[in-house]
Amino acid sequence: MPLPRLWKPEADQVICEMRGQGATWASIGKILGLSRNTVIERGRRLRAALPPRPPQMPRNRDEEGLDDPNRPPLRAGHPLTWGLLTDAPYPEGDSHDDGR
Repeated sequence: MPLPRLWKPEADQVICEMRGQGATWASIGKILGLSRNTVIERGRRLRAALPPRPPQMPRNRDEEGLDDPNRPPLRAGHPLTWGLLTDAPYPEGDSHDDGR
């Protein structure tokens, strides 16, 4: 069984700083001369995480111009209309669902 590794505060600082800047575990391991898995395990114990992602802008759901009142009718079986028919058997809160 391998002996436990003694971690120096400098190595811990490198792991936390580089991970906070978005570095991969493999690149941190190369700098420290350690394997990727060794650095991952130490990073988890230190709770070193990636910086928070910037919020993503919502996609425009009207890519096909479906909100245009002058658009031609959708073809039979179009994913939008077919999904409305097949997504749920009943609307939520239907009177037929009495909890039995």
